[in-house]
Amino acid sequence: MCGWVLCVPRGAKVATETDLTTADDRVTAERPVIARLLEEVETALRGKPEAVRLALTALLGRGHLLLEDVPGVGKTTLASALARAVGGQFSRIQFTSDLLPSDIVGVSVFDPNDRRFEFRPGPLFANVVLADEINRTTPKTQSALLEAMSERRVSIDGTTRQVPEPFFVVATQNPVEHHGTFPLPDSQMDRFLMRISIGYPSAEDEREILAGDRHHLPAEGVREVTNPGGLAALQQLVDRVRTVTPILDYAVAIAQATRRLAGVAIGVSPRGSLALMRAARSSALLAGRDYVVPDDVKAMAVPVLAHRLVMEGAEDGADREAAEVAIREVIDTVPVPR
Repeated sequence: MCGWVLCVPRGAKVATETDLTTADDRVTAERPVIARLLEEVETALRGKPEAVRLALTALLGRGHLLLEDVPGVGKTTLASALARAVGGQFSRIQFTSDLLPSDIVGVSVFDPNDRRFEFRPGPLFANVVLADEINRTTPKTQSALLEAMSERRVSIDGTTRQVPEPFFVVATQNPVEHHGTFPLPDSQMDRFLMRISIGYPSAEDEREILAGDRHHLPAEGVREVTNPGGLAALQQLVDRVRTVTPILDYAVAIAQATRRLAGVAIGVSPRGSLALMRAARSSALLAGRDYVVPDDVKAMAVPVLAHRLVMEGAEDGADREAAEVAIREVIDTVPVPR
């Protein structure tokens, strides 16, 4: 009997030495593109290279990103800059309590000339979608968005429609103001590959921001580095990044340790383990490697796993802080493979 992370389906193609060499060559060839993506997005979000790197990691890993931070630190700028850098269509949806599912997925409108219904897509049909203040809309509307995030399609009037590819959702929520909000259930939080914060800029960076062009929006200066087809190729390349057995065992040990940790009501699920490895492979690609090292797993643990924990007795902001502390404790205690 083999472990679930190590089983190879019957008839599946196993990577040969030639395949791995080809993957290494492709990673080498794409390094300049990846470096330019990082550079361009960082021009819009000054002084936040780690936030940019994590956002690109989620994008290349075919995941979605939850930005939990106070207003005015650059959440919209980051999403818009990502869309410009990858040449994708960008849309912003302001979530409010009266927003309906049809407002984001679209509606079918009757055309009296052709005497038939014509579908008019909503703002969800874009490559990069900013779901601003996602916790301010009702669970019904949240579910419409989360269906598209997990299934890459939406059901409208009995018809299933695919969203564009690549498809990347950046959702935001304010961790401080909770009046009139509808918190995302734990099962829906699990749909996000990562949860991160941008944070305030340093005094030096904020001074440079103030000294900049007053009439220029930072994201407008971001140049296109690739196109949606090129981004899709990079995402496929992530799947070919190598993960050896000790790395898989390390990820499993981290997930299992969260299930035994004091103060944790519900630990990381197998879906969380899969997300951790996908983010680790994406992190390796951003670093210019075609293989995962333990540092990739460690670096992704907090942003990928913390929002998947359910803590005992914690509420609101304290829940996030306690979960992140718990993941760091696990990282400090689980032996690192050599």
